[in-house]
Parts: sequence; structure tokens; C-alpha cells
Amino acid sequence: MQPGSATPTPGRDEEPLVAPARLSQEAGRALLEAVRARLAAGASRVRVDLRGVEQMDTQGAAFLQLAARTARGRGAELRLEGARGRAAELLELVRPALEEPPPSPPPAEGLLERLGGRAFAAREELRAAAALTVDLLYWAVLAPLRGRGLRWGALLDELHEMGVRALGIVALLNFLLGVIIALLSAAQLKQFGATIYVADLVVVAFARELGAFLTAIIVSARSGAAITAELATMRVREEIDALRSMGLNVARFLLVPKLWALLLAVPALTVLAMAAGNAGGSFVGISILGESPAAWWNELVAAAALGDILQGLFKSGIFAVIIALVACHNGLRVEGGARGIGLATTRSVVIDIFLIIVADMAFATFFFFV
Repeated sequence: MQPGSATPTPGRDEEPLVAPARLSQEAGRALLEAVRARLAAGASRVRVDLRGVEQMDTQGAAFLQLAARTARGRGAELRLEGARGRAAELLELVRPALEEPPPSPPPAEGLLERLGGRAFAAREELRAAAALTVDLLYWAVLAPLRGRGLRWGALLDELHEMGVRALGIVALLNFLLGVIIALLSAAQLKQFGATIYVADLVVVAFARELGAFLTAIIVSARSGAAITAELATMRVREEIDALRSMGLNVARFLLVPKLWALLLAVPALTVLAMAAGNAGGSFVGISILGESPAAWWNELVAAAALGDILQGLFKSGIFAVIIALVACHNGLRVEGGARGIGLATTRSVVIDIFLIIVADMAFATFFFFV
């Protein structure tokens, strides 16, 4: 064998190839050919003994790199053993190239892929929401008619939490809003000497629109968020799965009392909101605008129409259903731990407010043309 060439050790494929003392271009090429010969013979692993290498330049290191790439291309392994001194230092510099490169990142999704993924996610979301709606409709309406009663204790607890404990905040905010609406209206109507008609505007606004709308926003932020957080926590702690494993229907056991509590509490709170808003308007009309209490009361009663009040109560019932469905849906579909609970709660409130505004716009358009 010529000097500077690689010396294959006789024997099995597992025996190492011995590198020469000076691993330069010619010796590196010979070593590469020896590695290729081993691979062609079917070896799955090729060992190279570098203990005798005293000098190695960058060209020799490049051939080692090429040998490693050749072995990887054939599904084999190239193992370098025993490097010392300068050879070991140079080998450390080229080692990242000798090792298998990390997998390339997946290509970025295009616009169509992103749109398709969101469309499929929206479809699954709607399917889950529809299934929950059907389940709630059965257990909240049909099952009681067939003798499978409600959990009255849970219903009363939820009604106290969502209704009684919300009386103060609903009354206060609607009173303040009544003051604001009356002041804004009076600023325009006083130019015509018609400040008495502020009473008409306030009573119609709260009966048709503001009473139900503001109450729904308050209940969404207060009770809707609480429902989502409660159900999400139960899901993360696997309490929902435990109820199902015990043979209990989650909709009947947990969700129906919340739905009926909202259906009863939101219209009742809306009536309170109408009264509080008109009280705020009356406060402005009598104490600031100087209208007589009798004249203001007569104008208020004359403007109050039963149809307007029923319209507001009908809206409040629809808003209650929206709050219940969105809160329950997001609470039962939470993923992750504490962060997932926070995200689900935020998402629930945002979707609640969005759907309430959309539904309110639809009602306003419908009642305008009817």
C-alpha cells in the first residue's frame, strides 16, 4: 500500500478503518474510497480509527465530512474514533457538518391553506355548538315535559348568583345611563323649549333598547364569564369526565340550571334596568331641567307603550340564551391549563358581546320595518 493511504483492517465490516499519520488530500480521498467500499459491501456502520493521525489539514477534514454525508445518504453511520491533539481540534470545528443536519422546517402555509384551515375549524366549532344547542333544548324543554324534572336546588342557587347579586350593579349603571341620555337629549331639545319630551325619549330608549342591551352586557361580563371559568376549571381538572363516567348527563346536571337561571334573571333585571334608567332621566328632568314632577310623570306614562316593553323583554330572553350557549360552549371546549381557562373566558365574553350587538341590530332592523 502506498504511503498516505487508508489501511482497511482485515476482518468483519465492524472493524475500523485505520487512518494514516498524515491525513491530507490524497489520504482523505483514499479513506473516502475505503468508506464507500464498506458501504457498497452492505455495512450499516463504518468506524474510522484516528488514533494514529498526527497531522490533518482542512482538505482531509473535508473528505471526512464527505464520507459522513455519503454514509448518511445510504442510511449508514460513520463513527470517528480516537482523534487527538490538532486533529481533534480540527475535527471539532467540522463536527456540525459531520452530524446529521436538523430537519428543515415545514414550508409556510399559503393563503389558501390558512383559509381552509380556518374554515374547517369554524365548521367543527359550529358543529359542536349545534350539538350543544340540541342537547340543551332537549334537557331544558322536552325532558321536563316528559317527567324528567329540573334540579330545583341548583336552579335556585344559580338564580341567586346571577339575578339577586346583580341587582345593585344593574340598577346603578342603568340609572347613570339614564342621567347621561337625559342630559344629552336636553342639550338639543332645550333649543326648542321642548325639554319635557326628554321623558319620552328616555322611556322609549330604555323600553326598546337600552334596558335589555346594557343588562345583557353586564350579565355577560359578570355571569357569562363566571360560567365559562367554572366549566373550564372542571374540564381541566377532569371533573366533567368524572361526571360522564358516573353516567350523569353534563347538560342536565350542570348546564340546564344555568340556562333557566339566565332565562329568568335577565328579563327580570331588564325590568329593573328600565325602571332605573327612567329614574335617572326623571332625576335630570325634575332637578336640573326644572320640570314639575306631575308633568314629567304624565309625559312618561303617556310615552310608555306595552309593545315597547314587551319588545325589550323579548330581546332580553334571546340575549340570555346567547349568553348561556356561548359561555357553556367555550367552557366545555377549553384546552390547556390555567392559561387555557383565561383564554376561554376572554373569548366567551368577546363572542357574547359581539353576538348580542349583532342580534340587537337584527331586531332593530326588523322592528323598524314591521
